[in-house]
Amino acid sequence: MKVLHVAAEIFPLVKTGGLADVVGALPQALIEQGADVRLLLPGLPAIIKGVEGLLPVCDIGPVFGAGQVTLRVGNMVNSGIVAYVIDAPYLYRRSGSPYQAPDGSEWSDNVQRFALLGWVAAHMAAGEFDPDWSPDVLHAHDWHAAMACAYVSCRPATSAATIFTVHNLAYQGVFSDEDFHLLHLPSRLMVPGGLEYHGQFSFMKAGLKFAHRVTTVSPSYAREIATSEFGCGLDGVIRSRGASVSGILNGVDGVVWDPATDQFLAQTYSIDSLEGKAACKAALQQEMDLRVDPNAPLVAMVSRLTSQKGLDILLGALTAVAEDQRAQDAQLVVQGTGDPSLEAAFRAVARGYHGRVAVHLSYSEALAHRVIAGADALVVPSRFEPCGLTQLYALRYGTVPIVRRVGGLADTVVDLNNETREADTATGFVFGPPTSSALTQAFMHAVSTYRDRDAWYRLMVRGMAQNFSWAAAAKQYMTLYEDVLREYGTH
Repeated sequence: MKVLHVAAEIFPLVKTGGLADVVGALPQALIEQGADVRLLLPGLPAIIKGVEGLLPVCDIGPVFGAGQVTLRVGNMVNSGIVAYVIDAPYLYRRSGSPYQAPDGSEWSDNVQRFALLGWVAAHMAAGEFDPDWSPDVLHAHDWHAAMACAYVSCRPATSAATIFTVHNLAYQGVFSDEDFHLLHLPSRLMVPGGLEYHGQFSFMKAGLKFAHRVTTVSPSYAREIATSEFGCGLDGVIRSRGASVSGILNGVDGVVWDPATDQFLAQTYSIDSLEGKAACKAALQQEMDLRVDPNAPLVAMVSRLTSQKGLDILLGALTAVAEDQRAQDAQLVVQGTGDPSLEAAFRAVARGYHGRVAVHLSYSEALAHRVIAGADALVVPSRFEPCGLTQLYALRYGTVPIVRRVGGLADTVVDLNNETREADTATGFVFGPPTSSALTQAFMHAVSTYRDRDAWYRLMVRGMAQNFSWAAAAKQYMTLYEDVLREYGTH
């Protein structure tokens, strides 16, 4: 089975969130299941630099505002996976993030930049550009690649089946109707039953409407986005797809995230030998200018600083926790970057509780590993969470999650309560309402449990014993591919 994964990000070359981790790991797991998997990526500077041995496949010429577009092929440095790269310097060779300029504004030509990504994917699915390889399945990731599904739908003779994965429905790629002509699609698609979205048009809707199958990155999120609370205005479209929408839980890259071999840690450790975790905690406390105390409960958060992640909920809980006599020695480390107002608020908290709260307002992959390994607990108070990966990393590193009961967090963390304590199945602490008081209660439950070293040890090792490997997810995707090919594929 030949599968083409289409995405704007891939770890370790370009990463703004969990999407990059998925695209970096899932193709490798599918190859281990016997699939012939290749990637299609935009020619961003880091991708051009990071894909080895790039050779031209074909000269596409001027398209989507670019004077010269060339499709190249090479291999990912870390995995050897074959990667096609769209070399369009006018559209992709620029500084900043894949989606935003250095000043934080959206690139004004994003509609063309990501339409090109989907357009090339569709032509490859039709057997063009590379005469030696064409996919049976085109798998598009998030709104950046979603237009591929619309382009494929406009060519009925295309033999490939299409899968669209929603990584985060909140980011939809919505553009002015005045730019619709830039897509080079028939005007019949600019209707409510097509791409039209409240007088504009939506890339996300292209994937939801025209993919043969739609997946999300956890079963709970698949159910949630069909509701008005979590559907971000597209819940009606999602409900209309019925059983064509399903959720497959993300996995963890067991090579990148393994405390027994992690090169970023002060000392490695494993479920059978946990001494190194104490060394990681002491090193983190020292690095973050916190009081070095092995008995102080150290809670961490590694996150983009956005309203989605419930940072205001955490800010509201901090004062209550800090002033509670039962948590006088508790410490907090925050790593992330994002909303300037949230960054300022966390700076203020760190100043007010110097020695107990440390804030690092930038993202470093190495530091994220050190924070997750060194903390006793990880807090994830998200308002919504398609899957969440940090809680999976935390479980693997013996760092007990404190999470909200939503999306993939609900699918992966088992709350410690009377029933799960008796059954010995708990792996963390789960709270319900998106309120500071609910988080405070969960936080204090975690702190009190931490004082019981035997109970905390059981939580740690039970979490480390969980299996969230990509192999399980890859098997589910292979079954999905086989099902959709039986119904739609003609190869």
